[in-house]
Amino acid sequence: MIVGILKVDVALFDAQTLKDKRRVTHGFKERLRNKFNVSVSEVEFGDLPKRCLLGIAMVARESRPLHSQLDQIVEMVRHTAGLTLLNYEREVL
Repeated sequence: MIVGILKVDVALFDAQTLKDKRRVTHGFKERLRNKFNVSVSEVEFGDLPKRCLLGIAMVARESRPLHSQLDQIVEMVRHTAGLTLLNYEREVL
């Protein structure tokens, strides 16, 4: 069993309030869960409306598909309206 962890640091420049932030991040997290079958949670910057650190975890039997899925998630973040990718870290255990 291989576990992949992805930390995605994003900016939400259009969000003025925490409610705006929740609206954007909630929809994005649901799309991630539905498309990739991952666990995702906001792990930092909960009180800042323009910043979000998402923790994403997934389990696989082999590393190749896991790396591919994590790459696809990063690309999805890059192409999601309302989110600007600042940084990401990937760890495979």
